[in-house]
Amino acid sequence: MSGQGLSPSLETRKPLKSAWNSRGVKHSALGLLMVIPSFLLLLFMIVVPIVTSIQESLTGNDGQFTWDNYKYLFTDPAMKANIMYTLNLTVVSSVIVLVIAYLLAVFLRFSTGKLAKWIEKLYYIPMFIPSVIATYGIINMYGNHGWLARIMLHFTDAPFMKVLYDYKGLLLANLWFNIPFAAMLLSSALSGIPNAVIESAKDIGAGKIQIFFRIIFPLSFKSMLVAATFVVMGVIGSFTAPFLIGPNAPQVLGVAMQQQFSVYFETGIASACAVFMFAICSLVGYFYIRNMMKEER
Repeated sequence: MSGQGLSPSLETRKPLKSAWNSRGVKHSALGLLMVIPSFLLLLFMIVVPIVTSIQESLTGNDGQFTWDNYKYLFTDPAMKANIMYTLNLTVVSSVIVLVIAYLLAVFLRFSTGKLAKWIEKLYYIPMFIPSVIATYGIINMYGNHGWLARIMLHFTDAPFMKVLYDYKGLLLANLWFNIPFAAMLLSSALSGIPNAVIESAKDIGAGKIQIFFRIIFPLSFKSMLVAATFVVMGVIGSFTAPFLIGPNAPQVLGVAMQQQFSVYFETGIASACAVFMFAICSLVGYFYIRNMMKEER
């Protein structure tokens, strides 16, 4: 009797189990189909160009394997100057962007005046202006015959300082392009800090400096790393502004790579330059991921 009583339950469980397995297979297949377009996009837009660049950078004009392209990249005086110029511009621009963006985010987080409200509404605007239009705006504003130069003629006969085709022009463009995005990330992080935590720290006698370094900055450090990663990658990979308002020599690596490819037809050297830029961005991404994993542990 006990065996006869158990057999129906076992028989009813089998269809349920098979139905559950079929649903799991359908869900897995649906998830796989949803992932395939993103995977193919990643494969053909990122992986394939990287592999092709590495292959071309290690191929000589005779089609044989060679390190000459990388030797030229690190031994030619002009290319070495381009590398140092790019790294210097990247570090200086990133530091200034992060400092200004953080100060702006702190001001917007803890200020309730009308000025803060207006800034909060307006600082997004540069993010929606195409880089070409913004660069030509910089040319019209800061050029030798631009608006500022014309205004300054009413007060002095001294020539207007050189901004375009100079380091200062690229630094100004990097600030314009990157401060709004970095400030947006940092503002989002600061807005997530509860007011109760800050008020509790004030109640036990903590000063503003202590609150900033022991509460505000540690809680927003992750977002600071995210902003730093995106700013460094954006600056080192910039092309439009350096091409239009950058100096002829030294040049940022993006412009130097374009000239090697389209002017001198040196595909191998241009590919080596691209691989070097990708290696720098990968190194920055590695430190970011490493810090994130340490914090999660």
